[in-house]
Amino acid sequence: MDTMYYIVDSIDGDYANLKRIDKDVDDLLLVARALLPEDIKVGTKLKYEMLQYEIID
Repeated sequence: MDTMYYIVDSIDGDYANLKRIDKDVDDLLLVARALLPEDIKVGTKLKYEMLQYEIID
């Protein structure tokens, strides 16, 4: 499986918009907050690997 890196661009209720930062992609990815770590906020960097999101520095 590929590893992908994102930054939380915005949070809207139960969803977050993620911007891919390891590849040049213009589209945002809309993800249910239930699938993300609880402590996310705008600007949080995430790693997606093996169907899980993890906060990174």
